[in-house]
Amino acid sequence: MKYLHYWFIPVFLIAGFSNSRFSQKSQNLLPGVIKVSAWSPSVPVLKGLNANPVLRVAVSVPAGKREIQIRKLYCTLNAGALNNVQKIDVFLTGAEPFSTSNQVASVSPSSALFDIPVSLNINAGVQFIWFSIVLKHNASIDSKIELRCIKLVNDEGKQLLIKQEKYGFVKRTGVVVRKAGDDGVNTYRIPGIVQTDRGTLIAVYDIRYNDSRDLPANIDVGMSRSTDNGKTWEPMKIIMDMGSPHENNGIGDPAVLFDPVTKKIWVAALWSKGNRSIAGSLPGLSPDTTGQFILVSSSDDGITWSAPDNITAQVKNPAWHLFFNGPGNGIAMQDGKLVFAAQYWDEVKKPYSTIVYSDDHGATWRGGINGPRSNTTESQVVETIPGTLMLNMRDNRGGFRSVATTADMGAGWTEHATSYNALVDPVCMASIIKAKVKMKGSMRDVLFFSNVASRTGRINMTIKASLDNGETWLEANQLLVDERLCFGYSCLTKIDDNTIGLLYEGFKDLYFVMIPVSEIIKQDK
Repeated sequence: MKYLHYWFIPVFLIAGFSNSRFSQKSQNLLPGVIKVSAWSPSVPVLKGLNANPVLRVAVSVPAGKREIQIRKLYCTLNAGALNNVQKIDVFLTGAEPFSTSNQVASVSPSSALFDIPVSLNINAGVQFIWFSIVLKHNASIDSKIELRCIKLVNDEGKQLLIKQEKYGFVKRTGVVVRKAGDDGVNTYRIPGIVQTDRGTLIAVYDIRYNDSRDLPANIDVGMSRSTDNGKTWEPMKIIMDMGSPHENNGIGDPAVLFDPVTKKIWVAALWSKGNRSIAGSLPGLSPDTTGQFILVSSSDDGITWSAPDNITAQVKNPAWHLFFNGPGNGIAMQDGKLVFAAQYWDEVKKPYSTIVYSDDHGATWRGGINGPRSNTTESQVVETIPGTLMLNMRDNRGGFRSVATTADMGAGWTEHATSYNALVDPVCMASIIKAKVKMKGSMRDVLFFSNVASRTGRINMTIKASLDNGETWLEANQLLVDERLCFGYSCLTKIDDNTIGLLYEGFKDLYFVMIPVSEIIKQDK
């Protein structure tokens, strides 16, 4: 929720990528002869986006050479992608980054080998030809796409072979769950996702109507529902709206959990009546004084939802300035307790991560639990072994995640060996789940973790796996999903025994991809 400084985002997201890696590749191209190289970023191809830049060809013409007149681009596309790709658009940029301002061609390929007629005049220097894919509305989101440009042909019919950089050209597909502008909304943020016992996916998020800023603002909580493992999503429902005046009565930062005993879905969120979010919340319990901890629930697999239930008086220490949930998802423990990660600002307005829980399936809730480390905020919780909870925390010191465990529902906390040394983080929200998945023909409990895996910026959306309850996070067992700069929040869920689902933020959008477990876990200790 906090501390995302929006001023720097558009500069980078016009490109769509963190330029640090490929800008280096662009250097030292000029001296000598004409050079052409192809590079492909680590990004998914997303159904619902009008631009998915997946391939960049750098053309380097030395000083003193006459301009190159390119008339054809020879390309290949894997056969499995032909039924999913609507078109491939081609753009020319005189410099980084990617831009859609100069489109030079568009083609709908019908075969694996095809050419694209163009009329490009490349002068001395380095210019970039970008290839962007648009998927069909019925494209599969569990397929792969591999697009390559293998040679250029000039006006004299001479061919320039393209050096292929040693990087992954194979792209996974995914879908845009909510896109900026859908239903007239400026921004969708703060994803949470859970799967019910019927296999239904329930995604929750902030509906930020006017702009991208946090509470206090005109914000409601929305819900999207999928009954086909995320391939398609039903129209959005507003499930938390605290009424007028909307600009001064927002609710957001949702978290979602599913109770396998009662089959009930629970969603928690923070209600700010006026300026009663982080900056303006005060000690006390009333909505006019402090932020409110609100719950809604569904007993019919997410089709209908209850009216908001205010549990602030049950869970908040009145001396604290603020108490609310950690965004993402909650859990049901093996003994039936329902647990949300939480956060509070204490008597002197110092933040702590903590938990809130129910031992009677949501009839009552218990909070006011002291957290393990100060200056931590948004967290997620898993049950590592029966009765032991692990709290994975956003740490405002930056650089790494903090981790602590409790065997007595927060009465006492123990700092974990991996705390502030194992999981890099740029001060952002992250997700962690425990899932029983198939490995080498047998079922194993695995911890999956997702975040923007960087110490300096919100780039490199990554999934990691731990096969020993979070004691170690092997470098081999991780997968870079999306290298682009983004808003950075994410949430994981199990899809089936072989697949993990990831709902994550782009820039004002929410994306969903399905990841085979085998692509994340490559080494078994």
